[in-house]
Order: sequence, then structure tokens, then C-alpha cells
Amino acid sequence: MNLLYFTILCPFMGFLCLSCSSGRVSETFSSVISFMSIGLTVLITVYIGYDFLRSNQEAFNQTLWTWIDIEMLRVDVSLMLDGLSLILLSVVTGVGFLIHVFASWYMRGAEGYSRFFAYTNLFIASMLVLILADNLVLMYLGWEGVGLCSYLLIGFYYTNPEYGAAALKAFILTRVGDVCLFIAILMLYSITHTLNFNNIGELVSEDSYFKNLYMLPWITLMLLVGAVGKSAQLPLQTWLADAMVGPTPVSALIHAATMVTAGVYLIARTHVLFLLTPKILYLVGIIGAMTILLAGLSALVQTDIKRVLAYSTMSQIGYMFLALGVQAWQPAIFHLMTHAFFKALLFLSAASLIIACNHEQNMFKMGGLRFRTPLVYSFFIIGGASLMAFPLITSGFFSKERILVAALDNGYVMLMFVGLIGSLVTSLYTCRMIFLVFHGELKILYAQISPNFMYYIPLVILSLLSSVIGVLVFPPIKTVFPSSSMLINNHLFFLQITSSVIVITGCVISALLWLGPSLYLQNITQSKLGRFLRIWWLSGWGFDWLYDRVFTQTYLKVARILSGDPLAMAVNSLAYIVHSSSKGLIMSESGYVRWHLAVMSGGAVFLLALIIVR
Repeated sequence: MNLLYFTILCPFMGFLCLSCSSGRVSETFSSVISFMSIGLTVLITVYIGYDFLRSNQEAFNQTLWTWIDIEMLRVDVSLMLDGLSLILLSVVTGVGFLIHVFASWYMRGAEGYSRFFAYTNLFIASMLVLILADNLVLMYLGWEGVGLCSYLLIGFYYTNPEYGAAALKAFILTRVGDVCLFIAILMLYSITHTLNFNNIGELVSEDSYFKNLYMLPWITLMLLVGAVGKSAQLPLQTWLADAMVGPTPVSALIHAATMVTAGVYLIARTHVLFLLTPKILYLVGIIGAMTILLAGLSALVQTDIKRVLAYSTMSQIGYMFLALGVQAWQPAIFHLMTHAFFKALLFLSAASLIIACNHEQNMFKMGGLRFRTPLVYSFFIIGGASLMAFPLITSGFFSKERILVAALDNGYVMLMFVGLIGSLVTSLYTCRMIFLVFHGELKILYAQISPNFMYYIPLVILSLLSSVIGVLVFPPIKTVFPSSSMLINNHLFFLQITSSVIVITGCVISALLWLGPSLYLQNITQSKLGRFLRIWWLSGWGFDWLYDRVFTQTYLKVARILSGDPLAMAVNSLAYIVHSSSKGLIMSESGYVRWHLAVMSGGAVFLLALIIVR
């Protein structure tokens, strides 16, 4: 396990090599550098994981050097490996490597090929810093690195102003959460004088240490806001759907393995603090439940296939937040892992469709593609079934059922009901997407794609992991969380039957509505209420409009008012005086001897006058 730091060093070195090339190397050489850097990281992760499991899952710390040492503040560049960081490390490196392999085929011939892989390598390196850090300051470094890389990747096609605006929107909204996280770090240090996760856990074990600390709820609330911003949960979720303007492998990387799961990891890593503030922890579950419903209903009316998958990501992350809120730590991480499998599969399959359909993303302009792309159709069926938790044959079924069982066993009946409703909505929009794209009449000029082994390998592996085979990869995190979080599973069979019936019912309803003409669906969409709900949900419940009115327009009005205030006028006047004086001094430097003699004579007369007066 002494090789732990190599997992970060390898992708970072790949980033440096690709950055220094400045696009002068060939596409093949760029992809080789990227594969070698991420591939070595995967091999090292496998070795580290084997060594960790062989040593009875004993946590390992590796201190590299001291970063900050100021009086009482000491921050080391130190890495920590336990069951939680190992499962995230495996997901990020494994799924990230498969996405890199697919992207080498997908991005072939695109402008900025080496730049793309430079960004993704830095993205992986930043995410690994976030995961392996043993203190909040080093974790925050990786946290900000992930935010920067997401901005670069979302706005990869920088010549389009709309894409740049979407990248800037993602950057600003996630910064809201980042600022709150930084405030939480400062507040936590003020009362603990340490930012090391192990030291904080030891202080929590002292029953008297955190008693009567009024700041602790505010700390966990700020941590929650930071997690909400990064994981695109209500009310900071509006950036994720617009982030679809980036290349589709970027969407898979952000939505499946890395950025959006960082908020879940943050809450899980600091669970000892949230356990001391049960009201804030319950708020985590409430936010997750609300996001499940709002994102699911928005996905029901989207026309862009990538936006459907984006809203489904918000909804599935909502399930993880719900699990965290009911103290089901293990099911939350288990669903994080299975979600990485099936969501990466869906996004990469969508990338194949987009290329085959001449970069068309509107589902209503597709249709009938199951005979033209039978393999992609199979991948979509497997990924979609796991997304909606189709019973018994998918990994998503087992991970989602554990969340619902934990909610019911721990007494959170309303949250459990919201989860069941979310299962119905998920099956509706997932089947709608499959029926619109692959069934019906062929509506688009189909372009034959030319796949190679770089195309098939990631999709086949992700398909296997999205099936029931993925359940065998259960995260080794029993020693990370308190034993009280172990599931009782009193209602497991009941909820499995109930959820299965709900999912199958959703599939039947979706088939009746979207397989062939449906008068009932037409009546709904043409009614006043139906049109209103469609527009409302299509616009993401109007959050963008609300934020524009409340924040953007207010800021612009205040800026216009302050532009003419006395302080600004005084500052501008001082600048005008300095500018005018500089012009006068420049004019005096004419270079003529007669002018210099005149100035010297005038100065002598002025000095004589002063002497006579005194």
C-alpha cells in the first residue's frame, strides 16, 4: 500500500505530458499516454485493494510531506485508505478507464483531441486527491480541482458561446457550495483545532467534547450545502442539465464516476459530525426525497436524450442522499457504485446513438433504431433496466431496495413512500426514452458507425456490471461506519415485491402511452393543465427563471445604483487627477535645451523669492 500516491501521480503525469505537447502529437500517441497513465492507476488500485483486503481491512495512512505549518495549524499532504476510499478509488479509476477507452474512439478526428485527454487526466487526478485525502484541507484542494476541470470539460467546444455560458453556470453554482464548504472547514477548525478525519473521529468519541457546541449544526449545514452544490441536489441542481453541452464521454465521466458523487462521499466521510446533529441529517434525507420527485418529473417531459439521463442522475443521487439521511451508509455507497456502472453504460450508449444519428439528440426525431443498432439497443435495455431497478436481474434493483428497506426499518415511512413513487416515475421516463428512440418508425437518416474493440470493450464490461453480476462487487465498508447502521431487513421481502410490482406497472403504463398512438396521452398534453405542467417541468420547475429574477437581476440593479455613488466618484476623481498630472509631466519632457534652461531659470527665481520672503 506504499504505492498509494502513485494512483494520483500517474494521471497527473499524463496531464503534464499531454499539456506540454500543445496538440503537436498524433491522436494515437495522445490516447496511448492517456491509457498508460489511467491503466497504471487501475493496476496499482487492484494491487492496493488486494493488499488491503488481505490485511483484514485495516486503515492505512501515508504521509508524504508537510504542506502547512503555522503555529497550531499543521496540514500534511497525507493519504488515507480505508474501505470507503477504496471503493471510491476503484469506481473512479475503473469506470474512468473504461470511459477513456471509449472516448479514444468517440473523439477521433475532433479538434483538441490531446487537450481533451489532458483535461480528463487532470480530472481523475483531482478526484483521487479528494477521495484519498486524510484531512479537509487536502480534500478541498481536490474538490476545487474537480470543479475547475468540470468547467474546462463542459466548455470543451469553446467556440460556441452557449457552451461557454453553460460551463460558467456550472462553475458559479458549484462555487456557492464550495464557499459554504470552506466556511465549514474554518468553523470546524475553530472548535477542534484539527482538520484530520481520524482526529475528529477521536474527539467525537469523547462524549463531553462536542456537548453544548452551538456551532456544530451550522458546521454540518455548511457541509450539506457544499455537498448539495457538487452533487446537483435541490436547490443547486440547475447546472447539471445544462452541462450536457460537453462531449458525451465527459457527461459519463461527470455523472457516473466522479464529480456528482463527491457530495455523497463528503457526507459519508464526515458522518460522525452528522450523527451529532440529527435534524441536519434528516434534512439530508428530505433534500434527497424532494430531488427524486422533481428531477424524475422533469425527465418525463424532456426531448433531449442526454437531458433525460442528466435528470435521472439528479434523481439517483437523491436516493443516495435519502439513504444518508436515514443513516443507511452502506446502501448509499452501494448504490453509488451500481449507479456508476449503469449510468456510464447509458451515456456511452447514447454517445453511439448520437454519432449514428448525425449528432441528433432529440428523441422525437429518432425512432425505429432497434433494427439498425441492435447492440446499442441491448445495452440500453440493460442500463435502463438497472436504472429503474428491474427486479432480480439488475444490480440497481438490489442497491435501491436496500435504501428503501433501511428507510422503513428506521421509521422513515414517508421517505420510503417517496422512494417508491420515484421508482414508478423512473420506470416511466426510462421506458419512454427507450420506446421513443428504438421503437416506432425510423424518422432519421441513419449513419453507419465504424466501431472497433475500443468501442465494444467498455460497453460489454459495463453491461455485465449493470446486471446482477454487479451485486457481487459489494463494498468492504463494514468497519468504516458505526455498527448501529447495519440493516435489520425486517421488510426486505415485502418491499422487494412492492417495488417490483411498481416498476413493472410503470413499464406497462409507459408502453400504453408511448408505444403507438395514444388518445389518452394526447388529451393530457393538449389540456391546459397538461401544457402548463409540461412547460413547467421542461424548464426544470422554473428555478433558472427564479434565480435570474432574484439574484442576477437584483445584482445588476444594485450595480447600476452603486455605479454613481459618491465613493465611486471620489475614487474616479483621484484617478482622473493622477492621469492628468501624468499627462502634464509627459509634456514637460520635450527634449529641447531651451525648455530645460527656462525651467531651471524659473526654479532659481522661485527659490530666490522664497529666501527673500523668509
